[in-house]
Amino acid sequence: MSFLSETLARVKPSPTMAITGLVGELKAQGRDIIGLSAGEPDFDTPENIRAAAIRAIEDGKTRYTAVDGIAELKQAICAKFKRDNGLEYTPKQVTVGTGGKQVLYNALMATLNHEDEVVIPAPYWVSYPDMVLLAGGVPVFIEAGLENDFKITPEQLDAAITRNTKWVLFNSPSNPTGAGYSRAELKALTDVLLKHPHVWVLSDDMYEHLAYDGFEFCTPAQVEPKLYDRTLTVNGVSKAYAMTGWRIGYAAGPEPLIAAIRKVQSQSTSNPCSISQWAAVEALNGPQDFLAPHNEIFKRRRDLVLAKLNAIDGITCPTPEGAFYVYPSISGLIGKTTPKGVEITTDEVFVTELLNDTGVAAVFGAAFGLSPNFRISYATSDAALEEACDRIAKFCSELS
Repeated sequence: MSFLSETLARVKPSPTMAITGLVGELKAQGRDIIGLSAGEPDFDTPENIRAAAIRAIEDGKTRYTAVDGIAELKQAICAKFKRDNGLEYTPKQVTVGTGGKQVLYNALMATLNHEDEVVIPAPYWVSYPDMVLLAGGVPVFIEAGLENDFKITPEQLDAAITRNTKWVLFNSPSNPTGAGYSRAELKALTDVLLKHPHVWVLSDDMYEHLAYDGFEFCTPAQVEPKLYDRTLTVNGVSKAYAMTGWRIGYAAGPEPLIAAIRKVQSQSTSNPCSISQWAAVEALNGPQDFLAPHNEIFKRRRDLVLAKLNAIDGITCPTPEGAFYVYPSISGLIGKTTPKGVEITTDEVFVTELLNDTGVAAVFGAAFGLSPNFRISYATSDAALEEACDRIAKFCSELS
């Protein structure tokens, strides 16, 4: 009889965290490693946000807070939703967690029963399916392939919904592809959801502010107000504000759902870090003028990586609308062999051999539910990206 739970046996550790950990180990051993696996900006947290955290410490704001966030932060979140998305919420409709990941987990734990289904477009963020499984639900995947720019169609969504569907989990711009849905594309999907009143929408908007080439972000409850009462809109300060380590995520939705999420959090972590909460107040209420310059840097890096990868025989990489990832296909490399005699049978073999031979660390596509691909985060320096892409090109040129 196993000591561990049957529920735990259904899930696997996060592949992205595993690879990031491996990169750290290899660097500690003295290996020349370029890590392109971590999904976090290389910018420092803006100075005004850091200063707000220091003030919170000096002012003694270091005690327990309300379970799901201080009033000042909830008010700042309401103001953000109104300012950026045209969505009206009250503080009672807002929850704050230890990162967007906890908010998503809390929502699934609070709502899923045995055999409840969650529709997830693939490729997906690696944690979505396992969080559904931990909560006792059933992940149902819709494949969004390269031919559709990694976006699902209304017909696919309609076909995936059953009487057991509880949620549709939506992420735009997407991790791992960077694909973003236009307002028209999103409206076509919300039209489908209007036909299925038992289905709720879990919208992960973490990359909202990371958009390029004039792409205009929009979120489901904004595009279709009739979905407002069955949508949980999730966001956070991690990506746009370069605050990954501060661990603050938040969401807004119907009061009964928020109360249920609060109950889960009250019996798990309780409140997020008080100091991080005050920093997040400043992030949301303070100057937003650094976002555009950061995006210009990300766009330049995106274009650099796209040009270099698409020049490699066997690799195809579409242009993403947002986030800081590209998700190239390696279908033209499957079946080839390295100089050491290793056949590239899968994208996992590809990234393993790439790391062994060149020191470039990426994440294999199977971890995100769509192969044969791999994910590169371009949230690092131009010099590192140049060198990494040159190493990838050399590795691919030596395959036979």
